[in-house]
Amino acid sequence: MRIRPRLPRTRAGQRRLVQVVMAVCVLALLPATWLYLVTGDRLRTTADAPHTEVGVVFGAGLWDGEPSPYLAHRLDAAAQLYHEGRVEVLLVTGDNSREDYDEPDAMRAYLTRHGVPAARIVTDYAGFDTWDSCVRAKKIFGVDRAVLVSQGFHIRRAVALCDAAGIESYGVGVADKHDVTWYYGGTREVFAAGKAVLDAVFHPAPTFLGPKEHGVARALAAAR
Repeated sequence: MRIRPRLPRTRAGQRRLVQVVMAVCVLALLPATWLYLVTGDRLRTTADAPHTEVGVVFGAGLWDGEPSPYLAHRLDAAAQLYHEGRVEVLLVTGDNSREDYDEPDAMRAYLTRHGVPAARIVTDYAGFDTWDSCVRAKKIFGVDRAVLVSQGFHIRRAVALCDAAGIESYGVGVADKHDVTWYYGGTREVFAAGKAVLDAVFHPAPTFLGPKEHGVARALAAAR
């Protein structure tokens, strides 16, 4: 026998139910509101991004070993920033948690095919999520200031988390058609914003930290 939830029958009970539902909705939206507040003046386009030594590109999945369309759009924007002289070095950060899945090397190969010299591309193989990528960019690769490249629905979270990790960040949000993936990504961000607040407040250790790497410093030295 199915048990159906009983709704309150009195006006007072119905009013309390509405108040509870509204309170839950407000609490759910607070993290997303925080993201908008802390990143309001940090979003740019490829045409007006400030000159910054380092650009950071976040992974977004592979299809048969090649960048997914969403990741390819991020890499196209990053290549444009490089060719226009707005960044000197690109740090590509993604998931390489198993041998048959290597986002950073696929990102590097895509960028070199689009004219970015391999010597100007640095790979981070342990960017398992946005917070990990930001912390590693700061602590492992020594990045203090960067232009971040991601989709529009993700870029605010990336900027907020990299700021919290100690990187002065500006975000370039890549536009994409509003398909199923776009709507999924936008919906996911509502929930991911809650984790972002916790990451920014408690600064958890990344999945893997490891020793310092000098790839960014060497690439910048070569650029000069």
